[in-house]
Amino acid sequence: MSMTSEVMDRPPRCCETDHMSTVHAPVGALLRRWRMRRRRSQLDLAVAADVSTRHLSYLETGKAAPSRAMIARLCDELDVPLRDRNTLLLAAGLAPEHTEHPWSELGIARAAIQAVLDGHDPNPAVAINARWDVLAANRAMSSMLSSLPTTVAGPPVNMLRATLHPDGILGQLDDPGHWRDNALRRARRQYEHTADPGLKALIAEIEHYPIPPAAGQNIEADELVVPMRLRTPLGELSLFYAVTVFGAPRDITMDELAIESFFPADEATRALLPQLIAGVPGGGSPADG
Repeated sequence: MSMTSEVMDRPPRCCETDHMSTVHAPVGALLRRWRMRRRRSQLDLAVAADVSTRHLSYLETGKAAPSRAMIARLCDELDVPLRDRNTLLLAAGLAPEHTEHPWSELGIARAAIQAVLDGHDPNPAVAINARWDVLAANRAMSSMLSSLPTTVAGPPVNMLRATLHPDGILGQLDDPGHWRDNALRRARRQYEHTADPGLKALIAEIEHYPIPPAAGQNIEADELVVPMRLRTPLGELSLFYAVTVFGAPRDITMDELAIESFFPADEATRALLPQLIAGVPGGGSPADG
């Protein structure tokens, strides 16, 4: 399966229409929308940002113009993603602060990400962007995704679609209803944080997929998390996963990137996982084709 690097080479999201990131909206209106999205009152935000409620009100109504430092302070308090901080700066007539390098141009950072993925073999691991598009994967994950039918294979491969599409991984799960609910809940939380219109459209698409039956998982007394039990030609794999994001990013691509690392939830799976990479070529990202 070819996982191309074209995903992050698309035009910036500010070219798309969305109620949270329209570059033509006044900066005050955008600030207010982010405050409302975070469910913060003017008083709460003003106290946290060390600004008077009157001044904050003036900023939101356009009676006062925010400085670059004020935008940064409010964005920090509201946890505004870097992409949308640029939108706020542009709306205020200021130059954007954060760069957006395509995935193919991340250089040493991309090499470090691939090293993290490769070091996780034979356990599956994948790097995804804010819309769950696959940027890179290790050999174990590439092997797991290699059997996807053309209806869900992309390009680009999208992990949310690949997992929840009726022709995707969903049919191999012991409790597809549980994992559909779990993945959609996580995607909705992510949309609440980012207001990404592409993610919103993806969620709407997936919500129209047929709803699988919720069989109910048999949870062992000593299990700390609910494992994903996946039926494969190797046998049943029982996996749990962790999500890693980068601290203090200054580039939009890095800010929107996450690494999903899967781990064996039992000894039987630990013994089976090395077979995933048997015969799978190594030495580079699947995105390199």
